[in-house]
Amino acid sequence: MTTKPPLTESLALPRRLALLLPLAALPGCNGSAQAQRGLPDFADLAESVLPAVVSIQVTSREESEPRRPADRRRGRGEHLVQGAGSGFIIEPSGIIVTNGHVVGNATRVVVTTQDGAEYPARVMGVDELTDLALVKITAPAPLAAVSLGHSAQMRVGQWVMAAGNPFGLGGSVTAGIVSARGRDIGAGPFDDFIQTDAPINPGNSGGPLFNMAGEVIGINTAIYSPSGASAGIGFAVPSDLARPVIEALIRGGRVERGWLGVSVGDAEEQGRGRRGAVIMGVERNSPAARAGLRQGDLVTALNGEAVATSRALVRGVAVLPPGETVRLTLLRGGRQQEIAVQIGRRPGEG
Repeated sequence: MTTKPPLTESLALPRRLALLLPLAALPGCNGSAQAQRGLPDFADLAESVLPAVVSIQVTSREESEPRRPADRRRGRGEHLVQGAGSGFIIEPSGIIVTNGHVVGNATRVVVTTQDGAEYPARVMGVDELTDLALVKITAPAPLAAVSLGHSAQMRVGQWVMAAGNPFGLGGSVTAGIVSARGRDIGAGPFDDFIQTDAPINPGNSGGPLFNMAGEVIGINTAIYSPSGASAGIGFAVPSDLARPVIEALIRGGRVERGWLGVSVGDAEEQGRGRRGAVIMGVERNSPAARAGLRQGDLVTALNGEAVATSRALVRGVAVLPPGETVRLTLLRGGRQQEIAVQIGRRPGEG
């Protein structure tokens, strides 16, 4: 049986770094050759956006099992763990976007800007389902900031540039292309990752993925690697998914998501090729139960918009505010009907 390499994003820094040959020492790798081949020059892009890219140093407290015989009952010990990640300034007032797993358990966060200035930071909010977080620093003057672009406009094969703090080395950039879109890597119900071959390494977590216009179209989050370092397959949260989460965290420090209270799976209606989300189970006293949804119902539309997959239904409901009434179009016993459902609040939120 073959085992897939694990998804990894270790924040631990290596004990030593391998020496690499200078790029100029490799045959054919020079600026004029790049120009002749029509490859892009990323120098102006890097110069314009790097002032808004930050390094994040994190101290967190973790519990550890006591190293004592089992018959000696002692409390769990605690030790401090140092970590490093990346982020980018989204507002000149000092609001910074990063990954939730970078700062989620932090007891102390320090942000270093591109000019070497260090600032203590506070965590404004964390959204675990998208692995996004905001931190805030206070600087004596407005800071350089970058804006979010539209990830839906990115096409497979287009150039992108990643920036961040790989292996704790500070402001670094790497370049590549969009390798794929809409990747589901099993991280959560909102998986919709941009895949890129721009090298992303431990410490790049939370850093921006730029388009050639200098807009952030992704937040670098995970890598697919057997070694823990870049193997040319990295994943970024798309900016279109991140935008409402960032706005919600800025407004109130938390994200409220709509909830139906069903388990769903993908289904295709036999003989007709009609796709949708089949209701596999309905939770008691949930919005779905109160509205009369049943196991076996095939949901094909939400407020008139086609629902092709279970993931599309989950995402479509999640972006709706709790309390809103929606119209579900479904097939039951071969007959189409519509049911009104009042969206609830996702358990554990609010």
